[in-house]
Amino acid sequence: QVQLVESGGGLVRPGGALRLSCAASGRTFSVYAMAWFRQAPGKEREFVAAISTSGGSTYYADSVKGRFTISTNNAKNTVNLQMDSLKPEDTAVYSCAATVRPYNILVVRTAKIYDYWGQGTQVTVSS
Repeated sequence: QVQLVESGGGLVRPGGALRLSCAASGRTFSVYAMAWFRQAPGKEREFVAAISTSGGSTYYADSVKGRFTISTNNAKNTVNLQMDSLKPEDTAVYSCAATVRPYNILVVRTAKIYDYWGQGTQVTVSS
C-alpha cells in the first residue's frame, strides 16, 4: 500500500505561482512513477505531469509545458509540482498518483495505470 497526501493548493492571481507537494508513505520503494492530474468543474480528469522514480524522466501535458515543473526529492517519497505563469484555466482540483507496476511510456499520461491516488488539493487562479 502507498498513501499519498497533497498540500500547497490555494488562491493565486493570474501570472502567479504555486508549488504543490505530494508526500508518499508506505511501500514507496515499489513506486515506478508518480504523476499529477487535475479536474476542473464539469470537465474530465486530465493529465498534467509525471516523473519516473528511476532515472527521473519527466512528461508533461502540452497545456502546461514550459510553465510547470515536476520533481522528486532524493528519497523519492515526495513529488513536487512547481506551477508558474498560472492562468485561470489552470483552476482545478489537483491530485497526485502513483503506480507500482512497470509501465510503457506511451501510457504514462493515462490515469488507469496509476494504482494509488491522493484526495486532491484545490488550485484557484483568479483576479
